[in-house]
Amino acid sequence: MPNYTPPLQDMRFALREVLDFDSHYAQLEGAADADPDTVDAILEEGAKFAHDVLAPLNAVGDEQGCLWVNGDVTTPEGFREAYQQYVDGGWPSMTQSPELGGQGLPESLGSVLSEMNGTANWSWAMYPGLSHGAMNTLQAHGTPEQQQAYLTKLVSGEWTGTMCLTESHCGTDLGLLKTRAEANADGSFAITGQKIFISAGEHDMADNIVHIVLARLPGAPAGTRGISLFIVPKFLLDDKGEVDARNAVNCGSIEHKMGIHGNATCVLNFDGATGYLIGQPNRGLNCMFTFMNTARIGTAIQGLAHAELAFQGSLAYARDRLQMRSLSGAAYPEKVADPIIVHPDVRRMLLTQKAFAEGGRMFIYRCAQLVDIAHKGESDEVRAAAEQELALLTPIAKAFITETGFEAANLGLQVFGGHGYIKEWGMEQNVRDARIAMIYEGTTGVQAIDLLGRKVLGSQGALLKSFTNQIQQFCQANEDDTRLARYINPLKRVNTQWSELTQRVGMAALQDKEEAGAASVDYLMYSGYVVLAFFWARAAVAAHQQLEEGRGDALFLQAKLFTARFYMERLLPRTNTLAVTMLSGADNLMDLDEAHFSL
Repeated sequence: MPNYTPPLQDMRFALREVLDFDSHYAQLEGAADADPDTVDAILEEGAKFAHDVLAPLNAVGDEQGCLWVNGDVTTPEGFREAYQQYVDGGWPSMTQSPELGGQGLPESLGSVLSEMNGTANWSWAMYPGLSHGAMNTLQAHGTPEQQQAYLTKLVSGEWTGTMCLTESHCGTDLGLLKTRAEANADGSFAITGQKIFISAGEHDMADNIVHIVLARLPGAPAGTRGISLFIVPKFLLDDKGEVDARNAVNCGSIEHKMGIHGNATCVLNFDGATGYLIGQPNRGLNCMFTFMNTARIGTAIQGLAHAELAFQGSLAYARDRLQMRSLSGAAYPEKVADPIIVHPDVRRMLLTQKAFAEGGRMFIYRCAQLVDIAHKGESDEVRAAAEQELALLTPIAKAFITETGFEAANLGLQVFGGHGYIKEWGMEQNVRDARIAMIYEGTTGVQAIDLLGRKVLGSQGALLKSFTNQIQQFCQANEDDTRLARYINPLKRVNTQWSELTQRVGMAALQDKEEAGAASVDYLMYSGYVVLAFFWARAAVAAHQQLEEGRGDALFLQAKLFTARFYMERLLPRTNTLAVTMLSGADNLMDLDEAHFSL
């Protein structure tokens, strides 16, 4: 198993030099405590927890998995104790409101901690990670009574949360769900139905689990317009708000999965379970989007986590593994063979992992920064602008970073050669754990049609234009510095082409709606490469500035510039092929009659 070490130097570079989080926190309402020294202390302590406590349990969770016996689930050895340490350290409450028992630190700081925890042990990190989505949903839509009863215990970490959407006959198409909610005399509701694929749906790590459940009221409109949202706790509460009788919700089984074995993925049966309405009747999907958007950024973090873990494992192995000689002659003549890091193809794989991990980190931290601004920006106008940029970037981040994270995980296995296929090295686990990220919280295809159909074409290009204008202004501000030309010129080219391609796809979609669906995934991946190019260009500018000023670690900064060059010259050109395929039309997908698919 790779010996994960949180990359604090790169995290600080992204936070401070590229995105200027110090100024961001200084201007953010309620973030006075997030001064540089405090942030550094939190990062250091979070890194220790991830490295010392969670990382050693990663292989344990994969090997042991979760155990289901008569509806009860036991997590792998050490998981429960690690969670108690997490709670004792105050980590669940770090970014929550002080009125609810939280510490009131910025939400973005929690994203950095989520990256560390997730890279160290994704299966474990899902348990508290899902609680954050439940907290955000209750914070935004729960009544004061619901918040006092359930949210305070989620904030403290005493209880955990889930979201219960999927049913066996409906995944993405939630309008098909059949779970029923019928009114009880006391104002509660009886919830009946079955949900599947519920991550962390049953476990032994907390005293209660607060399920956030979609269900349909009697007489509700068909489709997504008739869905309501409910709190359904594992244990009901007594008059003092303490855990009481077991609710009529039970775990029928846990799934036997390709990866993330340490997290229980459950079938939950609701047999007239007591639930409490959140928000307005038939408006549940609107409320649930609060949870889902949080989860989508969290899933993007998973893509980053697997890329980083793959890179760290690959780099250590490539430095130690002796295999053949360099093509230009022995690089290490005192050894029986050269370390494989001298070979160009191994360099290609390592630099691809590094570019996706470090670029994805900047991208996700920007999304987290936008969440801060959207919630606590200085004016309505500033908050609205952040919401709009986040609306555009969220589907790109979720899909692109998970796709490239899986690519990086596969490259990690490839660097190890045959040893990568062997369990003890941990690289095959990383591949298996990474694969789900492209599926849950909306597949890559779902994110793609959301981006192109709803966000770009649906806004008549306004959301995209606002972001491409940012890139254009950045390029104009730096185009006179010839030392930056190798980063700025490629970015300028693809930024212009992005707008042109959008117009062409949009015009084709006006004639045939299938054109949008046919182009959407290529369009999203193209968009992802452009966004990452923007952040790599910003990183290059920041690194140049530090070197000129004599600040920072020169070796680190030179590596940053080299990786930016690699990205622009080796990865960004993938957009050339994507431009061709997205414009190739829907006919090469749709003209084949279904009958011709027969074997």
